[in-house]
Amino acid sequence: QVQLVESGGGLVQAGGSLRLSCAASERTSSRYVVGWFRQTPGKEREFVAVSWTSGSANYADSVKDRFTISRDNAKNTVYLQMNSLKPEDTAVYYCAAASYFPLTDSYLRAITYRYWGQGTQVTVSS
Repeated sequence: QVQLVESGGGLVQAGGSLRLSCAASERTSSRYVVGWFRQTPGKEREFVAVSWTSGSANYADSVKDRFTISRDNAKNTVYLQMNSLKPEDTAVYYCAAASYFPLTDSYLRAITYRYWGQGTQVTVSS
């Protein structure tokens, strides 16, 4: 069982930057796709970005060109660099891992991911 631990959240002013980390308990580079999701009260978890085992990535339109997902395979860690933050980016951010995607767009759905971290709060003030 893979354990994931997020860190790096906090309070930042609009236009600022944060880097979130997702540390895995075992080697994930060749076996697991790692995604970032976010959630605000009363809403479903929203896809943010995904890092494929090939090293490629996909992003939600709302964060494209502002957020960058990357992997450090030696550290079993996936990062989410968030720049030009906006108040609407305020949410609890979760990382998740999956190894099986039944449909082409399954990576967009939280239900696809088997393993989840505990979440880290990101608050962007205006």
